[in-house]
Amino acid sequence: MKKEHILLIILSILQFKVFAQTKIVAQKFNSKIDILINNNLFTSYIFSQDEKYPFFFPVNGPSNASVTSMRNGNYPHHSSLFFGCDKVNGGNYWQEGLERGQIISLRADIIESGADKVVIQDECIWRRPNANSPVKDIRKITITAPSNDIYQLDFEITMEMLMDVTIEKTNHSLFSGRMDADLAVINGGTMINANGDKGEKETFGKKSPWIDFYGNRGNKIEGMAILQHPSNEWYPSPWFTRDYGFFSPTPMYWPQNDKETTLKKGQTIKLKYRVLVHSGDTATAKIAEQFEKYKTE
Repeated sequence: MKKEHILLIILSILQFKVFAQTKIVAQKFNSKIDILINNNLFTSYIFSQDEKYPFFFPVNGPSNASVTSMRNGNYPHHSSLFFGCDKVNGGNYWQEGLERGQIISLRADIIESGADKVVIQDECIWRRPNANSPVKDIRKITITAPSNDIYQLDFEITMEMLMDVTIEKTNHSLFSGRMDADLAVINGGTMINANGDKGEKETFGKKSPWIDFYGNRGNKIEGMAILQHPSNEWYPSPWFTRDYGFFSPTPMYWPQNDKETTLKKGQTIKLKYRVLVHSGDTATAKIAEQFEKYKTE
C-alpha cells in the first residue's frame, strides 16, 4: 500500500474520532445553567431565588424526553431531581412556601465545560425569615456521557452545620428524584433495588445501595437510577419509595431513636450520589456493574 493511501486512512480515522467524540457544554443564563451533550439539551440546573431550592429539570434521556417530572397538583414540592430537607430546627427546606425555609444559591459557577464533561460548583445557604441559618452546603456536580445510551451526573455535597441542628423524623430528606408519569410503576414502569425487590411494597424502608426506575417510551425503554456511595454517612440509607414515581434514600425517616437526628455546630456531612440516565432496563444498562465501579471511586 502506498504511503499516501496509509496517510489518508490515518487522517480519516483521526477525523472520525474527533467527530465522534462527545462534547458537553454548559451555558449560563441568569439563574439557570443549561447542559448540552453534542448540541442536544440534556438538563438544566435551575437556581432562581424564586424557587424553594436548586434542582435539575428537565433530565432528558437518550430519547430526548425528560425521565423526570416537574411538580403536580398533589405533590408541588417534587421538583424533578433535587436536594433538601424538612423539619430542620423548625424550618422546612423541602415543601412549598418560601417563608417556611429556602435553600438559596449564593454562587453557581461553571468550573469546566466544552470537552468530555461539565463541572458545576454551587454554594448554598439554608435560610428562613427571622431565624439564623442552620446549614450551608457546597455542591459539586460533574456531568459526563459514558456512552450514547447512558448519561451520568455525579453529586458531591458537603453540608456544614452553622449551629447545633435537630432534624425531626421526616420522610422528606436529602437527595430525591421524581420520575415522569409515563415511567411510574402505576403506569407500567418498574422500580427495582439492588436485591431485586420491586415496587413500593418491596422497596419501601429497605436499605439498598441503589434503585433503578424505568419504563416504556413508545417502542423504547429508558429510566434513571440513583446510586449511593459507600463513603456516605448513614450508608446504605433506607429508601422512601412511591409507585407514582418518587424515590429517595432517606436517612432522616429512620433515626436511631425513632425521633430525631442531631448534628453539632461545625460538623460536616459529606454525601456522594451518582445518577444514571439510561436506555434499556436495569440489566441492559448494567446498573449493578455500574455500582461496583462507582464504589471504588
